Amino acid sequence: MDSLFTLFEGIRFWDVADILLISYILFRVYALFRGTLLFGILMGISILWFVLLPITQSRGMVLTGQVFQGIAAAAALIIIVVFRNEIRSLLLAKNLKSFFWGFPRMRLDTPVEVIVESVYELAKKRTGALIVLMGNEDLGEVIHSGISWHGQVSREMIQSIFWRDNPVHDGAIIIQGDEIREVAAILPLSQREDLPSRYGTRHRAAAGLAEATDALVIVVSEERGTVSVAKGTEMKTVAGDNQLLQVVREHLGLPENEEGGKKRGRLEFAIAGFICLICVSFYWYVVARGEVTVRILDEVPVEYVNSEPGVEIIGSVNRVRLELSGSARLIRQIGEEQINVSIDLGDVAEGEKTCKITRKNMNLPPGVRLQSVTPEEVEVVLDRLVRKVFPIQVDWVGKLPENLRLVDAKVIPAQIAFTEGSRVINEISTIYTERISLDQIEKSGRITAELDIYPPSLKMDSGAKTTVDIDFKVAERTQ
Repeated sequence: MDSLFTLFEGIRFWDVADILLISYILFRVYALFRGTLLFGILMGISILWFVLLPITQSRGMVLTGQVFQGIAAAAALIIIVVFRNEIRSLLLAKNLKSFFWGFPRMRLDTPVEVIVESVYELAKKRTGALIVLMGNEDLGEVIHSGISWHGQVSREMIQSIFWRDNPVHDGAIIIQGDEIREVAAILPLSQREDLPSRYGTRHRAAAGLAEATDALVIVVSEERGTVSVAKGTEMKTVAGDNQLLQVVREHLGLPENEEGGKKRGRLEFAIAGFICLICVSFYWYVVARGEVTVRILDEVPVEYVNSEPGVEIIGSVNRVRLELSGSARLIRQIGEEQINVSIDLGDVAEGEKTCKITRKNMNLPPGVRLQSVTPEEVEVVLDRLVRKVFPIQVDWVGKLPENLRLVDAKVIPAQIAFTEGSRVINEISTIYTERISLDQIEKSGRITAELDIYPPSLKMDSGAKTTVDIDFKVAERTQ
């Protein structure tokens, strides 16, 4: 759980855009293909993918993962070939909005009552009929020899088409929406052996089309005057017009009332969108975890910030060792100069402080996670800065010649000021010059000498020099 929280804590803007884009594409596939045989196959492949992917990634099953990817690629090619008609009808959408944004509209314009009334009038007259109500799949390569009609669905139109003396009465009519698209269509016959022997050519044709597509086929028996419906692999006799009305409504996805259908449709799409988002987020998480690369940075600088004015850091750690993890692409792009550790000293005035180093102390890029840091804690010693003036003393070494003696020595300037932490500066009383040998002095004069500043951390005032002039006088030694 902690690793999951850490991963999403460092998520980048482009990771969010990546998840949302793929989620929307998956949602569009659902919206456009739902209810079709193609959708069921896609769902099966997707579920198999989401089940196998975490196993192959977490267990390091490289060969299985590659084989499955090859199978998925081959399945995609097979789907394109087998379902080219459905895909073609989708790509031939009237406008881009319906493809990228619009939702498939329920066929509310189909005159269901007119169709049911016409069917039972034909049954009363014992007039045989085959009526095909299209689903989401294209029937172009399944039916044959149909005559393009494109007439408005009406009771009179259906009655006239199946009139015994009409040349096209033996074939089937194809209805889509409120339009009869084709008449005299020849349907494929079912080869099933379990169909009742009383079923004639019309019933076997209805069963054959229903088995091959998602269409609903209504059959009116000429011999018995009964009404049957075929959907998928099921064919049943309908008891009355109310039952047929219910079957047709279910096939067309029509609700009992329009408002209830809209609410149910909106709820369905909302749930589908949420599921797509969850699935893609899970997939992204598994892929991100599967591509994790570890990198070690040995010399990461430590910066101490927000210390009070007049306070100096005496003891501290200046560099730490980091172990980072993340996607290989992100890890490769990181340079050591891009990362530093920042420790806030705003709550400490003087004394010692133990600071624990965590990810919050670092400017890591989004998507990069901290695995470990060495050391995990640093000890910081803070001291108040003090300015103090010290006398300057000449550090004489050696001896003057025997006939000379040192009468006077004057240092210019005689004092110098330094700033340092109170613990250090209070232990200093005098500042000395570099060593000056007396052996070479033969007469009075002036020399310039460097100051021997210790400890080197002492800070001089601005403009001060590290050298002094020494005026000295020597005289003859009297007996």
